[in-house]
Amino acid sequence: MTTHQANDSESLVHGSSTAPHSNPGGLSSSDSGRGQPAASSGRLRSLARRPEAGVALAALALFVFFAITAGGNGFLTPLGTSGWVDTASEIGVIAIPVAALLIAGEFDLSIGAVVAASSMTTAIATTHYGLPIWLSIAMAIGLGAVVGAINGYITLRTGVGSFIVTLAMLMALTGLTLGFSRLLSGTTSISIESDGLAHALFAGEIGPFSATLGWWLLIGAVATWVLFRTVFGSWVYATGGDLESAKMNGVPVRRVKRTLFICSSMGAALIGVLQTLQFNGADTSRGSSFVFSAIAAAVIGGVLLTGGYGSPIGVSLGAITYGVVSSGIYYTGWSTDWVQLFLGALVLLAVLMNNYFRKLALSSGGS
Repeated sequence: MTTHQANDSESLVHGSSTAPHSNPGGLSSSDSGRGQPAASSGRLRSLARRPEAGVALAALALFVFFAITAGGNGFLTPLGTSGWVDTASEIGVIAIPVAALLIAGEFDLSIGAVVAASSMTTAIATTHYGLPIWLSIAMAIGLGAVVGAINGYITLRTGVGSFIVTLAMLMALTGLTLGFSRLLSGTTSISIESDGLAHALFAGEIGPFSATLGWWLLIGAVATWVLFRTVFGSWVYATGGDLESAKMNGVPVRRVKRTLFICSSMGAALIGVLQTLQFNGADTSRGSSFVFSAIAAAVIGGVLLTGGYGSPIGVSLGAITYGVVSSGIYYTGWSTDWVQLFLGALVLLAVLMNNYFRKLALSSGGS
């Protein structure tokens, strides 16, 4: 791609109303002469237009709510804090790459099966075949990359929607994991032990929190830099915002989607490895909850399922919101049977709030 084409693709993204880092609030250079009220109004519109605006308020409100209702029961203690932070960390690791794929206009429902497959791969390779732990981890992450590449190839080659393709992969890979686990090890649940650097990186602790927190922060930082500071990030938003316009401007949309499919599956594989070493074992049923929680965190964080809009910061806040609700209800003493009701209502309210903030910002920007 030439420099001129790269600039065209960036212009496409920055000029689109769906890009989170587009001209905030639609202010022109002449607005600077309208005095302090206009400047303050512009800053407010800029903040409101951010994909994470709604979820930031929701996360703060929910934390305050549970701090009041459950603070005396341990929610604010180090143990209580580590509970929701560790939950948010696991969801964040897998939700950020899933959200990047959503921003590009595609789904990945196969992540739950990838978590289980990578978990069993790590355990079987290490325990039953005596392979070095680092080789087993590489095989697990490599498996995730292969699954993502297959998802991307089938989606782009056939034109079948990624929702259907990855749903089929979810079912197929679940069956393959179960079948090969019994064939190779004779069981669907395997114990594993780790030590040394591998244990420190994947199963160690950062203060009262698990090592997953470090991976979440790393992935979030890298994703934020890529999406907001690189040409590839502009391509991602352009691809999800207006596919045909992106193609006309020279954006390699097929390469963008293939890359993001691979990243999505590798994120799921990383979670499989982290859980295997942290829990000292693997089983074929692991990972099914991530199909809902990862997409829920993305939606709560302001990502549009239609593509072209969202940010890693918003997704991380969505993961925090999910973790606070999941742990907070436990500390209130209420029945945990209500957790899914709260989360379902939260997803709906988050979508409504995000739509409100976006429409408010756009209407204000056009006035």
